[in-house]
Amino acid sequence: MANFVLSLHASPSDTDACLSLFNFAKATLCAGHTIDAIFLYQEAIWHASEHFMIAKDEVQLNEQWQSFVDDSNTPLLLCITAAEKRGLDIKNTGAFTVAGLAEFAMAVAKTDKWIQFK
Repeated sequence: MANFVLSLHASPSDTDACLSLFNFAKATLCAGHTIDAIFLYQEAIWHASEHFMIAKDEVQLNEQWQSFVDDSNTPLLLCITAAEKRGLDIKNTGAFTVAGLAEFAMAVAKTDKWIQFK
């Protein structure tokens, strides 16, 4: 079986990219593979913001993230550089763990496959 690292670069308003990542991740785990980490970079850091509001009639991505973590125990890594650059409160990131690009690079170096969702 293969090990994966996934990275998301899309904001919460880009539900297609986000749902593609969730569907891929769930299918990967169901097939017996592992996901070492999901890294949120660039505009994806807004998924960790408690101030980003999604309309009630749209997909509630915060609930999706929490459910995914609860079910899979996959680490959700939030790029500290991208978060600080955009003024995100890195002390309140919910299910996400603040990490640097070096941690991401080390995870990618150890994995079998890295897949980006933009």
